[in-house]
Amino acid sequence: MKKTVLTLAAALILTPTLVLAKDGGHHDSKSPSVVYTGPVETISVTELLTDTSMFTEKNVIVDGYLVRQVRDDKFIFSDGDAEIQVDMDDARLTTPINNETKVRIFGEYEGGNTPEIEVDHIQIM
Repeated sequence: MKKTVLTLAAALILTPTLVLAKDGGHHDSKSPSVVYTGPVETISVTELLTDTSMFTEKNVIVDGYLVRQVRDDKFIFSDGDAEIQVDMDDARLTTPINNETKVRIFGEYEGGNTPEIEVDHIQIM
């Protein structure tokens, strides 16, 4: 009787653990699940800066260069025509870059007094 109860208790405890483990912890949720190399619809910084309302928030993709670092996680980004501040506190990039490295930024544009893009992902072109 005790063995049956212990077996059932162990099964009830271990079953949810095995179900929630999914892939054994080997999946990196930050890495993209699809690697697409075709065309991507981007927007210019000039076009973004036409709407600087403090209530503006939209997902954007921009191509250009990080031209200078303002603070630890804040940079000035330029697409060659205009500049905007970008916040990279959530982005991770293991490859060193400089102001001549072309990048593609995926993030959220926020208007306001200092319009900026909060970077979700950065890709070296």
